[in-house]
Amino acid sequence: MMQDIREAVLEVLRAVLPIILVIVAIEVGLIGTSPSDLLQFLLGSGMVVLGIALFLSGVKAGLLPVGEAIGSELPARGSLALVVVGVFLFGFLATVAEPDVRVLSGMVDTVSGGGIAQEPLILVIGVGVGFFAAVAVLRIVFDIPIAYLFVAGYGAVLLLALFTPRDFLAVAFDAGGVTTGPLTVPVILALGAGVSKVLAGRSPLTDGFGLIGLASIGPILGVMLMGVIYS
Repeated sequence: MMQDIREAVLEVLRAVLPIILVIVAIEVGLIGTSPSDLLQFLLGSGMVVLGIALFLSGVKAGLLPVGEAIGSELPARGSLALVVVGVFLFGFLATVAEPDVRVLSGMVDTVSGGGIAQEPLILVIGVGVGFFAAVAVLRIVFDIPIAYLFVAGYGAVLLLALFTPRDFLAVAFDAGGVTTGPLTVPVILALGAGVSKVLAGRSPLTDGFGLIGLASIGPILGVMLMGVIYS
C-alpha cells in the first residue's frame, strides 16, 4: 500500500511541478510576492500533491474494485429494473458528491445573485447524470450502437438550445464538463465495466467505455430544461 502511495505521489508531482514552477516564477519575477505568501503557496501546493495522490490511491484501492463488483453483481440478480435503479442512484449520488459540481454551482449562485440557486442546480445535474448513466447501461444490455445514442442526445441538445435562455445555455455546457470529475468518472466507468463483464458476448473494452460521454449529455439537457422552465 505504501509503495502505491509513493508511486502516486511521484506521478502527481511530475504532473503538477511544472505548474508550480511557472507560478513561482511569476510571483517572484513579476508580482514580487512576499516570502511569507510564497511559503504559504508552496505549503498549499504540497498539500495538493499529497491530497491528490491519496485520492488516486483510494480510487485504485477502493472505488474501482467496489464499483466493478457492484456492476457485476446487479445483472447477476436477474432484474433489469434493479440494474437501472442501482446505476441511476450511484450516478446521482457520485455527481452530488463531486467537488467540481459544487464549485460550479457555488460560482453560478454567486455570480447570478441567487438567480440560479446552488442546490437545485446540483440536483438537476445529478439527475441528468444518473438518468443517462442508466441509459448507457441499457445500451450495453440491449447491444444498442453507441453512435445512435450520441446522435439522439446531441440532436436534442441542439434543438433545445434554440429555446434555452442564454444564461442557462452557457451554464449547461459547463455542467456537462464538470461531471467528468475525479469522483464521478471512476464510479460510472467501474459500473459499466462490471456490467459488460458478466454479460455473454460483451467486451468490457468496447461496451464498458463511452458511458462518461453519454452521462455528460444529461446535465446539459437538464440545465437547459431548467432554464426553459424558469423562463
